[in-house]
Amino acid sequence: MSETSPTFYATDGIHNFRDYGGYPTRGGGRVVSGLLYRSGQHVEASESDLATVAELGIRTVIDLRGNAERERHPCRRPDLWDGEVVFYDGETSSRAPHEPDQPLELTAEAAHGRMLKVYTRMPRNEAMQSIFGQYLRALAERDGASLVHCFAGKDRTGIAAALLHHILGVSRADMLTEFLRTNDAPTYDILERQSLPGIEERLGPLPRDAVNELMQVREAYFDRFMEVVGGEWGSLDAFLDQAIGVDESLRERLNQRFVV
Repeated sequence: MSETSPTFYATDGIHNFRDYGGYPTRGGGRVVSGLLYRSGQHVEASESDLATVAELGIRTVIDLRGNAERERHPCRRPDLWDGEVVFYDGETSSRAPHEPDQPLELTAEAAHGRMLKVYTRMPRNEAMQSIFGQYLRALAERDGASLVHCFAGKDRTGIAAALLHHILGVSRADMLTEFLRTNDAPTYDILERQSLPGIEERLGPLPRDAVNELMQVREAYFDRFMEVVGGEWGSLDAFLDQAIGVDESLRERLNQRFVV
């Protein structure tokens, strides 16, 4: 495993659980490891999974899901856990692709197009802007390790990780690498188990190539988010400042804490 490769934790009921630290930053630093974790939801977390969360010293969970998702899929936490769950009190989803409510043409092209629409809406979604800000402030203010997750741990969570990495001086190429590493997660069966039955109940059986477009991530999805940000705010830094509320003080606190 290379220096920047994440650690995928062996889990029974949590998809894509990994450390997203370790990346080089401008000026010769590196994002700290052992404090920043990401995953999919914890609704099926086993006792072993919860023990891992406790052993890693995770004191803050940032749940990017909205109220309806959290109510339908309540996440398990370790026994006697006295940490904090940060969440947005409302709906955050830009119609997440793992729970579609519109019929799809059963083709890979149509599924890919739907995903592009998700990433087009996400930067404009005021609820997502709010929870991204809550996430970054929690990282700066809370002690101990943190874990950020959504439903699948790939779209909203992937962008959240990218925003932090940009603030910390990680290159665009490494931000994309981290985003795409979701496709290497060894727990894909957990994601399908949690997501696919509900999709196919509404849409009927989907061909494998269409399922892949919905369940995996693509460079085009990442690029679409960045294109919308660039077109409407001019730069990712301007988006972070104007839409997310990331001022110089917050940038400094995040860099002091997470760059070594």
